[in-house]
Amino acid sequence: MLSFVLPPSCGVCGRPGASPCAGCAARLQPAAEADPPEGLCSCRALISYEGTGRLLVTSLKYRNHRQALVRLAVPMAHLVDPSMLDVVTWAPTTRARRRARGFDHAELLAAAVARELRRPCRRLLVRVAGGSQTGQCLADRCRGPLFSARPVGGLRVLVVDDVVTTGSTLARSAAALQQAGAAAVHGLALARTPLRGRAVRPGARGAPCDAAACANVDREAR
Repeated sequence: MLSFVLPPSCGVCGRPGASPCAGCAARLQPAAEADPPEGLCSCRALISYEGTGRLLVTSLKYRNHRQALVRLAVPMAHLVDPSMLDVVTWAPTTRARRRARGFDHAELLAAAVARELRRPCRRLLVRVAGGSQTGQCLADRCRGPLFSARPVGGLRVLVVDDVVTTGSTLARSAAALQQAGAAAVHGLALARTPLRGRAVRPGARGAPCDAAACANVDREAR
């Protein structure tokens, strides 16, 4: 009934149907590979946070355009090895952001990825009071938000976030989880800010190529 009243549409261009539509999916650029932030065993991202990719992410964050979640979660899940993971969690946004939006986009992504990986999704991180990373200068972003973590008793944890820029959010998440007893922490993001002026690696270690994952999004949108 809801789909009849509010038919699905592309979060980028507004075309009726799947999100992203085939045309927009074809314009998504794969995220560059980079060394993981401090404290993480690995850190993967699906798309580059520029152009069409940036519009797609902002449609999820700011316009509650959730139709793309399932379609994006499938190739995101393909970037990690489920045999190396026990539980999935997310880097929570601020309470003010959650109240304003009515949801936490990172939590939605984590839940969708966890379903694909067939792993439980648990709220393990609590964000200590502080401002949002959005709109901050690079120096402030590098410091990152502070988190506390619930006891994790030797579990191997995957932390999901929407965008990796400096990696500070995931690094702070990893530090909190390790202090709480995590055996290993991995990171996974929907998008990565282009790594201008920094060394990047064209392929991932032992995981499907990001370009192939982006192609999967394109095929599924057709």
